[in-house]
Amino acid sequence: QVQLVESGGGSVQTGGSLRLSCAASGLTYNGNSMGWFRQAPGKERELVAMIYTGSGRIVYVDSVKGRFTISLTGPTNMVALQMNSLKPEDTAMYYCAAGIRVGYPPSLGGDDFEYWGQGTQVTVSS
Repeated sequence: QVQLVESGGGSVQTGGSLRLSCAASGLTYNGNSMGWFRQAPGKERELVAMIYTGSGRIVYVDSVKGRFTISLTGPTNMVALQMNSLKPEDTAMYYCAAGIRVGYPPSLGGDDFEYWGQGTQVTVSS
């Protein structure tokens, strides 16, 4: 069974940084796109960042451009999200996801991603 496990969430003050990691088992980068999504209470899930592993092309939601960086951290099955200059509006549950067939542009809600992690909480205060 495919498993995606996120780690690295926590609480930080405005302007701080966190690095999220996702370890995947049962799949490799080949044939998949890897992404990070987030969902805050009362809001819809939204794409934060994703990478098309075949081409290396990266997509970010406008609100995190220049602050967040997605990267592949292993040869086959790990992806990270470096989050700098965090703001209170970044507070959300963050999910790692993988998809075999993700088009361009991707679905901003992640409907074309089929594998999901359990999430890791990010809280930004003040």
